Amino acid sequence: MLASLGGSTIFLFGLTGAPAAQPRALFGGHLISAFIGIACYQLFNDALWVYLLAELITLALLLLTQTVHPPAGANPLIMIHAHAGFSHLALVVLMGVSILALTAAIWSRLTPGKVLHYPIKWNEPSPPSKNWSVWG
Repeated sequence: MLASLGGSTIFLFGLTGAPAAQPRALFGGHLISAFIGIACYQLFNDALWVYLLAELITLALLLLTQTVHPPAGANPLIMIHAHAGFSHLALVVLMGVSILALTAAIWSRLTPGKVLHYPIKWNEPSPPSKNWSVWG
């Protein structure tokens, strides 16, 4: 199980049109952040500073790649705490995100009166611009 998928569910079913809910952010955010958590754990073990380093790297990479998906911010912490290996990327993260995205796509088409169908735009950047508030 990947607890951060609960937050992703809110985005996909409640904020269907948000850039952070689109496949680029959903898949990219989860895979990048989980990879960083696993790599940091494999390289440095699970000291407190490793959690902080993983979160900082995750924030920077998600902003630079415009794949920000807020629930995925928990993945580095989850991967380090779980002492995850790289097999978790495919077996847990990719499979979980794929099932969630497929479910959202089917559900949005079967729901009567639903105006927005998931996904709205496959490659929508998140955030949509390089204006990152205090970071930009």
